[in-house]
Amino acid sequence: MDKYIINGGKRLRGGVQISGAKNAAVAIIPATVLAGGPCVLENVPNINDVTIDLQILREMGADVRVLDKSTVRIDAKHIRDAVVPYEMARRMRASYYFLGTLLTKFNHAKVSMPGGCDLGDRPIDQHLKCFKSLSANYSIERGIVEISADKLIGSQIYFDKVTVGATINAMLASVKADGLTILENAAKEPHIVDLANFLNSLGADIMGAGTDVIKIRGVKAFSGANYTIIPDQIEAGTYMAAAAATKGDVTVNGIIPKHLEPITSKLRKIGAKVEEFDESIRVIGADRYERTNLKTMPHPGFPTDMQPQFAALLTLAKGTSILTEGVFDNRFRYVDELRRMGADVSVDGKVAVIEGVERLTGAPVKVADLRAGAALIIAGLSADGVTEIEGIHHIERGYEDMDLKLRELGADITKRRYTDGIRAAGE
Repeated sequence: MDKYIINGGKRLRGGVQISGAKNAAVAIIPATVLAGGPCVLENVPNINDVTIDLQILREMGADVRVLDKSTVRIDAKHIRDAVVPYEMARRMRASYYFLGTLLTKFNHAKVSMPGGCDLGDRPIDQHLKCFKSLSANYSIERGIVEISADKLIGSQIYFDKVTVGATINAMLASVKADGLTILENAAKEPHIVDLANFLNSLGADIMGAGTDVIKIRGVKAFSGANYTIIPDQIEAGTYMAAAAATKGDVTVNGIIPKHLEPITSKLRKIGAKVEEFDESIRVIGADRYERTNLKTMPHPGFPTDMQPQFAALLTLAKGTSILTEGVFDNRFRYVDELRRMGADVSVDGKVAVIEGVERLTGAPVKVADLRAGAALIIAGLSADGVTEIEGIHHIERGYEDMDLKLRELGADITKRRYTDGIRAAGE
């Protein structure tokens, strides 16, 4: 297994280039199944979840060529099977997007229940509701979801709660359905808009993405397309939080500042200096931060995927901060690890109370999920002494070359391979 070793206390300085958005890429890559010709995707993040997505396509018969580190050519016309390989699907939650694309392409889909980070109860009932509304039938047996339809027919679908995954699957399943589909109480995240733009570049007729009502008129045929994926707002926000936590001076480049407004606002509120430019944001840290209250909400609220990183930052703020998780049930599992580093955090259900401390101290910690891993890196960067972070495969699911990018900002971070807790020979 691999670990990150961080010698903390170094101020981050310089610029960092942000990669393509993970949450957009893992929806757009399955959507290439619908294309009538080859698709060239640019600004694709080089992360483990993307690797799995591409491998799923290859095993289903698609021609996938990696043209360079961030560019992929996908020709899915040879896919003949509507079944996603079981072991691949189990390794990532976004595998369920193949349900929508394969249902549209073949009127049939078979995918195992998704894996990914354990963030509590994340049922797919709203996904199944949208498929049924489009005249599909489904069954779940032995962990396998099977969906079929004689013909997909447009419908009016109201989501019982705002859900990114079900909004995406509803879009994927309705782009070729007969008639008009209207999605109400739809998610509004930037990657929803990015998927809609990609599908429209293939020939889809989608209006309203980015609002809570999306209208999709089914079309008969799609073309191929060249498309550039948006930058990753969560990766950008993570480096912004790291800059603040280390009292550094970091410019995140290649971003869309509007996507980062909730993060920018909170950083300014606690005392960091933030400067915005056309495609970059500069964060200059302060010697001490003020407490704040924060609640995660669907976009355009504060993103749940930035909650752990901000919690790590607020452990160093003066006073008592209250952090309320408004999206997932099980997002505070990283708190025990922060406590090992000297943080004063108590959790009651979906609320964390953070009493600011003067400093954190390095310690051996273990990653529970992707964003928890980013939080522990931020804590380690700001802490006195050495932090060893185990379970970094979670981090590599969603962050491209994080250790390399941090070293270029002046962090003392190395990646080492261990076997059964013993350092491997030659390391």
